[in-house]
Amino acid sequence: MTDLPEENVEAYPRPPRLEPVPQRLMVRLGGEIVADTEAGLRVLETYHAPTYYIPPADVAPGALTPAPGASYCEWKGAARYWTVRGGDEIRKRAAWSYDDPTADFVALAGYLAFYAGQMEACFVGDTQVIPQPGDFYGGWVTPNLRGAIKGAPGTRHW
Repeated sequence: MTDLPEENVEAYPRPPRLEPVPQRLMVRLGGEIVADTEAGLRVLETYHAPTYYIPPADVAPGALTPAPGASYCEWKGAARYWTVRGGDEIRKRAAWSYDDPTADFVALAGYLAFYAGQMEACFVGDTQVIPQPGDFYGGWVTPNLRGAIKGAPGTRHW
């Protein structure tokens, strides 16, 4: 059960849209809360589960260290990766951010997104998320989402 409004991912826009999140976002790893905010943002893109971003001030001190590698999003620009530590758990390249995003996504500068599949638990409000299928996208799937969500084998480039 969820108190989130029903949404159809097939109706999300392309190019993607950035919007504030009215619910609290929380990320837990190793029995510790590594991120907790009521000032999150999310990106909505056709056929994707929403990707949630947390302000750096709402990430636990010492939870992040820079990780090697980078990637590029045609909409948001160059991303950098982070290793996440919570309790005795360490997850390499488990979060990412944009230092200098494109003009349409400038509000994301420095905000952190976490791969739900590498965390102990992630929440939107009181709803625990499941990871977007596959190992490429970082969306958070909640029970209120309808429509085909890309990420599973064979859906990466459609």
